[in-house]
Amino acid sequence: MSSKDAGAPAPRPGGRPRDPAIEEAILKATRARLATDGYSRLTIGDVVADAGVTRPTLYRRWANKYELVVDALHYGLRKQREAYPPMDVERMAPLEAFTEAVRRLDPRYHNERAMALHGNFMGEAEREPELFTQMREHGNKPRCAELTRTLRHLQDVGAVRADADLDTVVTLCFGSYFGDYLRTGQSTPADLADRVVAVLWPTLRAHERPEA
Repeated sequence: MSSKDAGAPAPRPGGRPRDPAIEEAILKATRARLATDGYSRLTIGDVVADAGVTRPTLYRRWANKYELVVDALHYGLRKQREAYPPMDVERMAPLEAFTEAVRRLDPRYHNERAMALHGNFMGEAEREPELFTQMREHGNKPRCAELTRTLRHLQDVGAVRADADLDTVVTLCFGSYFGDYLRTGQSTPADLADRVVAVLWPTLRAHERPEA
């Protein structure tokens, strides 16, 4: 089975130590090209030119464009996770925890070009469905799962109604970032998470508890 069919890059053979700075330059160049050109128009020639490396240098690390793009996607998602500040839900007030979890849903968190990347991956959904799957499984689902875990914790401590439809809440919160971008085409407003939470919190909080 090919790496593309498997939905993930195949293991690469061992060899001489690789320079992480070179790999990072290639991955960054790939992500920049994905945002401007999309997957279909992205070429290895453009990537190596942008990264200032040679084709053999790239091909020693990635066998083809698909594997390179998947690694570039994972690189960006990892960098975003590393940029998140620590979040100790048990030590946070319920409203604070909900707001911070919603803030972390923002695809543009740490990467202002993330919406262009999402748009290009969605545009390739029929031609390259594996790429869209990679984005959903390794980017969107973990991001949404953190909000779900936060809300379930808040249910467990009695801050959120037990009958709250958490899946719908997560969808609304995640979708708010795409809706804002499609409406304005601008960077995420600093108070977007606060405004979304202000609308949803009155319907979610357990009324027997004082509001956080």
